[in-house]
Amino acid sequence: MSFTPAPGHHGPWVHPQRRTRARPRATTSPPPVFEISTRNRFSPLRETERDAVIVGDSIVRHVRATLAEGKVHTHCFPGARVLNVSAQIPAILKADESPRAVVLHAGVNDTTQRQTETLKRDFRSLIETVRSTTPAATIIVSGPLPTYRRGHERLFRADGLHPSRVGAELLSDNISRTLRSI
Repeated sequence: MSFTPAPGHHGPWVHPQRRTRARPRATTSPPPVFEISTRNRFSPLRETERDAVIVGDSIVRHVRATLAEGKVHTHCFPGARVLNVSAQIPAILKADESPRAVVLHAGVNDTTQRQTETLKRDFRSLIETVRSTTPAATIIVSGPLPTYRRGHERLFRADGLHPSRVGAELLSDNISRTLRSI
């Protein structure tokens, strides 16, 4: 609102009138008389059944194993020791989605401690965890891989620990061949 003197008028201030538009009054519509059912009458969709699962440390990050039929899922836990992988098993291997085979590839982060008896005990615990979670699954233990000092340098990255692209392909092929044989 502004206060300006009326043109040509020298006297008291004049307040201009505001122009207003006629607005339609808002009305609320009545609530709908029908209900939409939110219940799903179909069984819930789930992932396709997994035929094999690979669980391991960072060595399996780029492993892409295949089967003639079915899917292979890889679960990678960088820096994990054998007992860390064991702790992840119940969440990965749900009882209602039991795979035919479980490939365990761990231990590379445990070998630096050079305690073979401890490593054996941890692997037994890992295998028992898998066996109790999915009793019908075939368990395959893979690894740890030899380091580049004991293997071919071209199969490893510059760190000498993780497989190169060629090394990951070779590991994938070996795991795929093993899975097809069971």
